[in-house]
Amino acid sequence: MIEVVDPGLFTTIQDIGRPGYAHLGVPPSGAVDRVSFELGNRMVGNPEGAPALEATLIGPKLRFARPTLVALTGACVARVLDVTELDVGRAVGGARIYVCVRGGIDAEPVLGSCSTDLLSGLGPAPLRAGDVLAVGDARAEHEGRFTPKKNGPLRVVLGPRDDWFTAPEQLCSTEWKVTSSSNRIGIRLDGPPLERARTDELRSEGLVTGALQVPPNGRPILLLNDHPTTGGYPVIAVVHSDDLPSAGQLAPGDTVRFDAIR
Repeated sequence: MIEVVDPGLFTTIQDIGRPGYAHLGVPPSGAVDRVSFELGNRMVGNPEGAPALEATLIGPKLRFARPTLVALTGACVARVLDVTELDVGRAVGGARIYVCVRGGIDAEPVLGSCSTDLLSGLGPAPLRAGDVLAVGDARAEHEGRFTPKKNGPLRVVLGPRDDWFTAPEQLCSTEWKVTSSSNRIGIRLDGPPLERARTDELRSEGLVTGALQVPPNGRPILLLNDHPTTGGYPVIAVVHSDDLPSAGQLAPGDTVRFDAIR
């Protein structure tokens, strides 16, 4: 068992999410930095998708019933610890830290996933002081693959609504700043507004993780794992799926550039 002494700023249970339910209005959820999440599970001998803790900016303080093998990855120095007490601390060089416990976190699945969904409220609630978490018995049968995260600009495919803007190339010529009003639903970016070429209303359309949706103020929102499944703002581009782990580590105050690919 694990006692939550202090939950940190915002800590949730995440696994690989619940894809396939967008037609029911359910976001995919899951770890936003899939690479760090899977690496942490591998380091403690879990299956890559075993439920773990995802901490945002400031990690939790945890007390374990007995010495337990734990891996910390993401916005920290990746390491394995054998602990009875753990103070994760502040994220460094990113927004999210993953706390992977040998055996995984034992939580009740909803629609096949133990992930907390910030938008719909599905899955376990975010951690609170005094919570007690159970440790599971997950064990990996085979060693998984590790794909390093990409540094530099995030690759995007323009469209499907880039023609709604007078200069869609401005998306990739601008250095955007991550605002403090960002979360697991989306990263709000600040910079020169993208000017609309059309002012009529767009019918609600399906959305995917990584979509860059542009509201009327002209400043894009990079949608993350708990995003709405439909929306009425035009999507100027979509971030390449391989670059989503890097996008998930963007913290308030960071800057980001985009690179259009075919």
